[in-house]
Amino acid sequence: MDKQNALSAQDAADMLKVSKSTVYNMIRSGEISSYMVGRKVRFTEDDIKNYISRSAAAQTKRYSRPDAATGFDLSAGSGERENRGFVICGQDLMLDVLSNYMRAHGVPALRAYIGSYDSLTLLYKNKIDVASSHLWDSETDQYNIPYVKRLLPGIRAVVIHLTCRMQGFYVRKGNPKSIRAWEDFGRDDIVMINREHGAGSRVLLDENLKLLGISGSGVKGYTAEKPSHLALASAVSSGKADVAVGIEKIARQVDNIDFIPMKKERYDLVVKKELMPSPEIRTMMDIIKSPAFNREFSDIGGYDTSDMGKIAAEI
Repeated sequence: MDKQNALSAQDAADMLKVSKSTVYNMIRSGEISSYMVGRKVRFTEDDIKNYISRSAAAQTKRYSRPDAATGFDLSAGSGERENRGFVICGQDLMLDVLSNYMRAHGVPALRAYIGSYDSLTLLYKNKIDVASSHLWDSETDQYNIPYVKRLLPGIRAVVIHLTCRMQGFYVRKGNPKSIRAWEDFGRDDIVMINREHGAGSRVLLDENLKLLGISGSGVKGYTAEKPSHLALASAVSSGKADVAVGIEKIARQVDNIDFIPMKKERYDLVVKKELMPSPEIRTMMDIIKSPAFNREFSDIGGYDTSDMGKIAAEI
């Protein structure tokens, strides 16, 4: 790419759908390549594309083996909280930013990149401190609360609202297969690609297929799985599948993709009530409620942060 066509930090932020301050944090941490023109930081299109590719590969690695960012194996015993640091479990970018803020405030926050259902079971087993969840229950048309009640038996928990996101279908540009509804997953000419068991998008799909009486085994591509929304959108963009279920924000980051909105979801954090007075949780709540943290996402499409930090339920 010619230097006269170099991208500014704001251009990079717009392409990645993150805040400008997040881009500068990524430069400082070495996550994204850049160069200087005088006193101005600049990027090439390849810098942005390489970051997206590495991010997708890193999410796959993090899901399939002990998490590199946390430095501990979630599959090996419950462990003691004081011996493993403060662990936040979930896959959204917001949790990465939250962890960075907490470390800046003196809390050694670690990340585990695991889906909603497994996140709640890890909280029950005392392997993590904060679970994230976006699980829809078709019987009550509620997000998260029914699952917290089922998966944390005998445990008093607090559900803290973080954001609302739009779930929908990733389809190729122009929607050549005219995919519009959940019923279309049962068509013979449609091939999907799926999230792993326990992911919120997988649960949303399965609940809707159940309501329609469609068996997953009868849906082409149902058993083909990817560990992230970005990987799903990339698979649809490249023609490996016709449709996938994911969040709106990611659709804006991948070329040759259209997004069909289907369901506004609640993305919540879940903590054990007994830990609410702890210094770590108090710090986390102060950050979530702060204007500075909210501003990180105010200009990013796909997030509704109007009720961020509110207690959704005490169970």
